[in-house]
Formats: sequence, structure tokens, C-alpha cells
Amino acid sequence: MLVGGALTLAAAQYFATRVYDEWLYDSAMALASQIKPDGAGPAVTLPAAAVEMLEYDQTDRVLYDVVAASGEHIFGNQHLPPPPRAPGARPVFYDGVIDGDPVRLTAVAVAPALAGDIVIVAETLTKRSGIVTQILVGILPIEIALLAIAGVLIWFAVTSALRRVNRLAVELGHIQTDDLAPLAEVDVLPAEIRPLAEALNGVMDRLAEARDAVRRFVANAAHQLRTPLAAMQIQVQRALRETDAARRQEALTAVDKAMVRLTRVTQQLLTLARAEPGSGNGANIQSVDLAALARQELEHWADAAVARGIDLGYDGPAVGPLILGDPQLLTDLVANLVDNAIRYSEGDGQVTLRLSADPVVLSVEDTGPGIAPAERERVLERFYRPPASKGTGSGLGLAIASEIAKRHGARLTLGAGEGGKGTLATVAFETAPVPSRAMERV
Repeated sequence: MLVGGALTLAAAQYFATRVYDEWLYDSAMALASQIKPDGAGPAVTLPAAAVEMLEYDQTDRVLYDVVAASGEHIFGNQHLPPPPRAPGARPVFYDGVIDGDPVRLTAVAVAPALAGDIVIVAETLTKRSGIVTQILVGILPIEIALLAIAGVLIWFAVTSALRRVNRLAVELGHIQTDDLAPLAEVDVLPAEIRPLAEALNGVMDRLAEARDAVRRFVANAAHQLRTPLAAMQIQVQRALRETDAARRQEALTAVDKAMVRLTRVTQQLLTLARAEPGSGNGANIQSVDLAALARQELEHWADAAVARGIDLGYDGPAVGPLILGDPQLLTDLVANLVDNAIRYSEGDGQVTLRLSADPVVLSVEDTGPGIAPAERERVLERFYRPPASKGTGSGLGLAIASEIAKRHGARLTLGAGEGGKGTLATVAFETAPVPSRAMERV
């Protein structure tokens, strides 16, 4: 309101000045039109009635002065201060003080025949100040009323918005860790608060995802560790009871096998926990050379392949393609696919890891018994093993590979190998590879 009042004052002074300056100019031009040249110099032939009309003003004093080019005051009721510059085609307006009163003056040039002669008319500022005061008195109550109305509207808007914020705070206060449901009615919140509520919903979704991941891990661990632990306990108790050395050794061998199975299941469960979306894993994202990673991992499985009589091979570039991912999880992806292929391949079989750069596709093909088309989706589920499958797997290998593929924007699909034999596990990465140097086929 203070700024509005100042602007109103400035506008009122500006327009009052313009209006009364026009009046001064008209008076000066009327007086200048009455100045005529004669033989001795300029002369003013103004009737007494006209002089009375010129000077008449109930509020202000009207002063005038006609000055010849020589500086002589030839007509007027007051010697007025000269203008700061000589008037030309346009009048000169300026301020001054006469007898202690501030005045507004205008100076105009007389007709060209009397070049150098000027007419000055002045007026005190009472009317100007009065009209400015009247404008302020008329405008300020309106501004005060508008301010009051705006205050009421602001109060109502803020109160209404904060009431919704209070409801949001109450809803947040009632959230329990076992029920991380998103906030309701986010769309009806004020636009300024809606992003905060949406962000809170995102946080709760991630917390719920992390909580569910922990629950799944606990459930999976309980499901998978119970059997080998129970078997180990039985065999240990058997070994303690046995007095025959051969039977005690048999029981200890069974304990060792159960320990190996337990170790493998534990490693798989930890890998699965890292691969799940809610695990928080993702800080180790970096550029990974898939070819170097795959070749290195195949070397680790060479002894296992030789022990089972499996021909383990690699078909792909020597280096690249480069993708953004977690090296450890990608290593686990390759390890689970290769392990699954070796585990279920028969003797004298083949396991081949292939890698292409454009598009980025990693596949592992084996010559084993294969997977029936109706089972190919189900074997990607956790702990599921086809009824006719052989071996001692836990049903987690392909599920882990599928989760890791999803974490890297890829998809694991299963199909038949070449000629309809064996199994072909394909991981197609949908994201574009990181630009890399030229690749060499081997």
C-alpha cells in the first residue's frame, strides 16, 4: 500500500502539473497576442476588463510580466524571474519562489516581429496541491479496501492450504512400517505442496520395496536353509552315535555334501538379495567390458567343465561392448547361466557363450536335455525345478540371472538350442552400449 500510495502521489502530481501548465500556457499566449509593435517599441493594448480576468483567481495569485528584448519590463504586475533558457517555438516551464511562496512559471516568445520579447506568467501552487490531496483522499481508501480484501482472501487461501497440510501430517504420523501405503488424495493438494507429497510417496514406495526385499530374503533363506541344516544335524548326530568307523565316515561325508549344498544356497541367496530392486545396490555402476568379463568368468568354470567332459567355448569379440552396470552382478549373471548349462549338460556335451555388440546380446547354449516350452517361463521363478530335472540344484540360478538382467535393462529368455536340442539362454540388453574402441572377432 505504501508503494501504491507513492505511485498515486507521483501520478497525481504529474497530471495536476500538466493540467495547470496548460492553463498557464494559454494565459501566456493570450497575453502575448495583445503585444503589438509601434514606432517606439512593443506596446500592450489590454483593456482593464481583460486584465481583471487574467488576474482573477479565488485560490492562487496570478502574476505576469512582459519583458522586451532589451530587458525592459514593459507590462505586468510583478517582476518575475527569467526562464533558464530563452523560449522558442515551445514554451519553457520552470519553478521559482516569489515573496516566499513557491510558484510555477511559463515563458513564451512573442510574435516574430518582436523577436526577443517574452511573456512570463506565474501562479502559486495552492490549487495544484489541493487537487493532489483530493486524488490521494479518493484513491487511498480504495487501496486500503483492496488491501483488506486481499488480506482476507490470502488468509482464507493459506488457512485452507494449511488445513490440507495438517491432514497430510496426520496421515504421515499414522503410517506404520508394515503398511507403507501411498498418501491418498495427492491430486487435491495445493500445487505448491503436491510435489512434496509425490516425493514422499516415492520414498514410501522405495521403502516398501526394500522392506519386501528383506522379507523375501528371510523367507527364501528360511525355506532353503532349513533342509540342509536339518540334514546336517541328523548326520552329525548319526556320526556321534556310530561306533563303526566306516559308518561314521559315511555320515561325515554326508555332512560334507550338505555343507557344500548349504554354502552354494547361501551364496545364491545373497546374490539374489543384491539383485533385487529394493536392495539399494547400484552405487557400483560403471562401464563394464562384457567380453573381458565373460572370458574371465569362463576360465573359472573350465575345470568344472573338464570334470564333466563338457566342451566349454566362447564366440564373441575380444573386447567390448561396453555397457553401464555392476561388474559383480554381471559376473554373477554369467556364472549362473554357465553353471546351469554345465550342471544339466550330459557328458561329451557342449556349452558355448556367445556375445554380439550391436545389439548387445549375451547368450549361453548347451546340448543338454533342454527345457519344455511350457516350463520355460516357470523355471525363471524362484525355487522352481521341472519335475523331470536331474541334479541337485536349488532352482535359484535362472531366477538370479533374470533378476540381474532386469536390473541392467535387459531381459532373459529361454529357448531351444541349434537344431531344437538343448537350451539357449539369451540376455538382450535394451540400453545402447557405451561407445568403445574397435572390436576384434575371435
